Amino acid sequence: MIEQANDIAVAVDPWRFQWHPEVWLLVSFLTGAFIYMVRVIGPKAVPLGESAVTRKNIYAFVGAMLMLWVASDWPLHDISEEYLYSAHMLQHMMLSYFLPPLALIATPPWLLRILIGEGRLYTGLKFLTKPVVAGVLFNVVVIISHIPMVVNSSLGNGPLHYSLHASVVLLSLLMWMPIVGPFKELHIGPLSKCIYLFLQSIIPTLPAAWLTFAEGAVYKEYDIPVRVFGWSVTVDQQLAGGIMKLGGSTFLWTIVVYIFFTRFANGYGESQDYRRPDLPSSADSDDILTTADVEREFASLTAPTDDR
Repeated sequence: MIEQANDIAVAVDPWRFQWHPEVWLLVSFLTGAFIYMVRVIGPKAVPLGESAVTRKNIYAFVGAMLMLWVASDWPLHDISEEYLYSAHMLQHMMLSYFLPPLALIATPPWLLRILIGEGRLYTGLKFLTKPVVAGVLFNVVVIISHIPMVVNSSLGNGPLHYSLHASVVLLSLLMWMPIVGPFKELHIGPLSKCIYLFLQSIIPTLPAAWLTFAEGAVYKEYDIPVRVFGWSVTVDQQLAGGIMKLGGSTFLWTIVVYIFFTRFANGYGESQDYRRPDLPSSADSDDILTTADVEREFASLTAPTDDR
């Protein structure tokens, strides 16, 4: 009986280590593929003497791999799938808001050009990354991934669970392409980026508000006796709603503010001049027309005579 009780205690320990070899294999494969492309293919794909990647690409790739590993491995993955929906929401934020832009910034244009080409894949990518198309697809998967029936089913169904995560990451990449994608021709203008990202923060308000003000357990799979940190189901759901709304919105709005001030407020004092740019300023020319000049000109004119 004592051994059985110990086995049960270990089985319900939220912090017990769980090995996820598929995560390590995925991170290792992506890292190896990136290094191979940069060192072997890159020098042949860029002009002679030009570096295949920048420091920005490298730092972003390291950040993306760390983000993927933390979000998908122990302990966050296991806590999020078995005990706390708020941890699941944090994992969702990492996979949809933080990881995709890092992955896109890490990708040099030549690398994506080799993978996509100039044919049908490029045409399809160009269509799917249109702001309206990408924005709608991303928000649809956000809504679907928070439906109770889908969440409860995915927690006990491995293929469905990984399919949802893959869909979230893939559609997030498409959503971020017009903002920080490697192909500059697919980018939208600075003001359009601000509006686009602001709109992306509105739709998640619906499920976030629903989670925050819901009575009782929304997701039955998380209504279990073992409570991590002592948080009740209600507190867990409210925290999940706060992470979804405040975490995602704060991140998106910070980028909006950065884009706005970088593009529109940079050099504000120097650009706010009432004079036309093609006219000389007072410092550049001595030929300034004054009131005295006008009076002197009128005085020099001969009054017209009446010949009748």
